[in-house]
Amino acid sequence: MSNHEVFIHPTAIVDSQAKLGIGVSIGPYSIIGAEVELGDHCKVHSHVVLDGKLIVGHDNSFFQFASIGAPPQDHSYKNDPTRTIIGDNNIFREYVSIHRGTLKQEGKTVLGSNCMVMAHAHLGHDVVVEDRVILVNSVNLAGHVKIGEKSIISGATNISQFITIGRGSFIGGLSGVDRDIPPYCTALGNHVRLKGINIVGLRRQGIEKPLISELVDFYRTMESSALSPRAFVENKQLMEDFQDNILVKELVQFISKSEIGVAPFIS
Repeated sequence: MSNHEVFIHPTAIVDSQAKLGIGVSIGPYSIIGAEVELGDHCKVHSHVVLDGKLIVGHDNSFFQFASIGAPPQDHSYKNDPTRTIIGDNNIFREYVSIHRGTLKQEGKTVLGSNCMVMAHAHLGHDVVVEDRVILVNSVNLAGHVKIGEKSIISGATNISQFITIGRGSFIGGLSGVDRDIPPYCTALGNHVRLKGINIVGLRRQGIEKPLISELVDFYRTMESSALSPRAFVENKQLMEDFQDNILVKELVQFISKSEIGVAPFIS
């Protein structure tokens, strides 16, 4: 088989209306629905179910028993024409489940590009996961969760509805997240608490050391303050020393806009 030919195993069930890009491979016993669009060179291993209005970019790999694009677990859903949208070059390991969106939000569940979703992870309806995110084994994202780019969510972590995880964050394993996590922070625990700045992640991104050091200073100053994070960032006098740091500005903006409120600090 050439790189441009589509391969469909004889035991697979592929609807005639499904759209398959060049070089797509469909493994044994997999099922591809009528409204599925698979980009070039996607590889679907055995026993995978791709369903609903599902739009997938190129070079994605779906391992056995993954279920992508199924109806949401939401009583309001009445077979509405909602979607699941997936970018390029992602890996979905065994038993991953992703549900399509609902009309409660924008009608779509979205996952970006260059992500790894490890075994048994679940993405609920209306979730938005940005680029280069890693979801480790058995992570559960409830409906309407947002995960910023380059974040890592460690194994067996559960994230409640409507929570936002800022980009570049690191969440420790077995955490229960019921408050927003600002960008570049580390957090862990049940219930989750902020532990510090994700220095390792920032270094890996090539962020300059002075910016990281100043962000750490800002975090420690905010943590030691008697004020709440929102009250702290709204205090103009306290913010004067950090006004030129782009990382601090992003973190401050996140805290100011958080509707649920950010997680507390570890005491």
